[in-house]
Amino acid sequence: MEGRELDLAAILAGADEPTPEGHRSGLLALVGRPNVGKSTLLNQMVGEKVAIVTPVPGTTRNAIRGVVTREDAQLVFLDTPGLAKPRTLLTRRLNELVRDTWAGVDAICFLVDVAAGIGKGDEYLASELAGIRTPIVAVANKVDLVKDKNALLPRLERLQHLLGEGREFADLVPVSAQNGQNVDRLLDVLVSHLPEGPRLFGSGQVSDQPEAQLAAEILREKLIAGLQHELPHSVAVTVDEIRPSEERDDLLEVDAVVHVERDSQKGIIIGKRGANLKAAATEARKELEVLLGAKVFLTTHVTVAKEWQRDPKQLGRLGY
Repeated sequence: MEGRELDLAAILAGADEPTPEGHRSGLLALVGRPNVGKSTLLNQMVGEKVAIVTPVPGTTRNAIRGVVTREDAQLVFLDTPGLAKPRTLLTRRLNELVRDTWAGVDAICFLVDVAAGIGKGDEYLASELAGIRTPIVAVANKVDLVKDKNALLPRLERLQHLLGEGREFADLVPVSAQNGQNVDRLLDVLVSHLPEGPRLFGSGQVSDQPEAQLAAEILREKLIAGLQHELPHSVAVTVDEIRPSEERDDLLEVDAVVHVERDSQKGIIIGKRGANLKAAATEARKELEVLLGAKVFLTTHVTVAKEWQRDPKQLGRLGY
């Protein structure tokens, strides 16, 4: 797929930094069925928000890179969309993105929601991963939500053998991505499976995601949060650029376009007297001001891109 290469400039920016002897570095994929907490875990490990988080399955649509830099290692995480039934061209492309990511990483984190229990979706993903020679670390997420601790051990034992006969996970680590429980231990385990090598990114960089893409994703997150039961998978957001204001030195201007598939969805997004769109834009603006370190003037426009999830040309224009 086009536009998924590593950012060469970012790599070169970190290549000249001295690294200690025995330093490890590599790419790691976060894999799991939708809504198991991959984006939450990524943000927890990085230490700040680099991926949007909502209670709606299937929110992630890009392989977002988050970078964790330690004295002894640098871990570059790819937060992939969850594999889903290929009902639309968009879903098929996202599934291709997931599999392409698996093929090019040094290690894989396979997340399972142990509070919900291991289901058919987890079994399917494990069967897909079973033939991959890359080290796979099983991550049992949401252990804090398992009220009956006697039920936890049998679930962990089942998880350990989920890859099938003749193949086990390289390690199994129980965590809570939400509150950070055991996440430092997970990072130590992941570092142990990386090859020795220099830093790929500058030590101060936490993501190679462009600011415009991050702004678009944050607005989409806020729209989904407010309308999660109505149309989350029909919403795409684009931001062409973030530019300094010509009138104020302390102001950044962001023009966002919200794309929906039908006229009825446009009405839902806007809401009565613009209430839904205004509420989402206000929340997005507040978060962007923190992330960008400046005042933000955010304008929004809603447009209908009919059946964009099934149209190759429109998918390309929207960055998929």
